[in-house]
Amino acid sequence: MEIAELIAMGRRGEHGPVHVLVGTETFLVERAVRLLREASIGDGPAGFNDDVFHGRGLAASTISSAARTLPMMAQARFVLVRDAEAIAAAELEGLVAYLEDPSPSTCLILVADKLDGRTRFAKTAKKQGVLTEAKELKGGAVRSFVVSEAKGRGHTMAGDAADAIVDALGSDLSAIDDALERLSLFVGEANPIDLGAVEACVTRVRTETIWALVDAVSLRDARTALSAAGSLLADREPPLRILAMVARQLRMVAKMREALAEGLGGPEAAKRAGAPPFKARDLTEAARRFTMNDLRLAFDILAEADLALKGSKRPGPVVLEEALLRLCTPNARARRTHILALFK
Repeated sequence: MEIAELIAMGRRGEHGPVHVLVGTETFLVERAVRLLREASIGDGPAGFNDDVFHGRGLAASTISSAARTLPMMAQARFVLVRDAEAIAAAELEGLVAYLEDPSPSTCLILVADKLDGRTRFAKTAKKQGVLTEAKELKGGAVRSFVVSEAKGRGHTMAGDAADAIVDALGSDLSAIDDALERLSLFVGEANPIDLGAVEACVTRVRTETIWALVDAVSLRDARTALSAAGSLLADREPPLRILAMVARQLRMVAKMREALAEGLGGPEAAKRAGAPPFKARDLTEAARRFTMNDLRLAFDILAEADLALKGSKRPGPVVLEEALLRLCTPNARARRTHILALFK
């Protein structure tokens, strides 16, 4: 079953006895969990009919015992198991019998980033039709998500408006959902969402600032790059998200170089790169300034910064700024010269 089908089931107030949700698209997983919880518990008293467990150290008997408990003053029980990939293999094996004969008065959901498809548990979940994958949305799927979410709020959306949202926010579905909520309030009930509304409400400034940052890196202009990053930080953008947006733009540049080398024209090359056609000119200019060696070095620097932001105790803005300085100064001697120049 696709995650969209599961979400639709929850919206209809329906649920199955067991659902195994596997994937990293957290926004869609959490939406499905919320809707299925509402569908199973309904207006029953909170706390009496729902249990939440976490996988590490969890026994199969604990899960099945909770799932086979009869609901109290509600149509069903709701049992949620997070981090199911952390459940010991032997305990997952012990859940196979429950998958084959689940309680009809319970909605049991097991959530995992990934599962070994070779295990008996995974094979049984697939055979029983209870396995749902929530893969990360990419490219056109993100654009379709934008249009669909706007429609769900009662708005039509122009193609260039959807492209602008994706260009500004990437594949961050949570940020897209928040932006669409603001856009819905901005344009008013049942009114269309056009490019002008997106530019006014979803901060085109953010998109332009990211491109200014990428352009500054390509021109080895550390001062402008740090200024652009400072502007985003002042808007409360997390350093890790800024780094991710820069990486996303540079991946587009790399794909644009390949597409242009194959002889594709600007708009068609931009489409191949995963960017809207109106970005063809910017991408073409960036592709001319970055060599493949520049891009390889840039991705190495971004990967190191990503690890530092996730695992280091150093302040995120400092890690980000150091990464930008390294991106703008490809060798140690030039980097030292740039750093000294910034303090003159």
